[in-house]
Amino acid sequence: MPTVTVLQGPRTVELKRDLVKRITEAFVDAYAIPAEAVEVWIQEVPTDSWGRAGKLTADVSAAATAESTRG
Repeated sequence: MPTVTVLQGPRTVELKRDLVKRITEAFVDAYAIPAEAVEVWIQEVPTDSWGRAGKLTADVSAAATAESTRG
């Protein structure tokens, strides 16, 4: 039974639902296994708990939001 773990920032339930469906379909097609055999685990990490390029993602997101409201 394949188990896929997705580590990501917060997303909407609708996006996660679509992701789980697509990942499951990919394994069903590639491995010729039933969908019931595929597990997808989504682990969400708050934006204040990870960073990229030396900056917290929360800080980058806040700066982008501030910039878009000034425009």
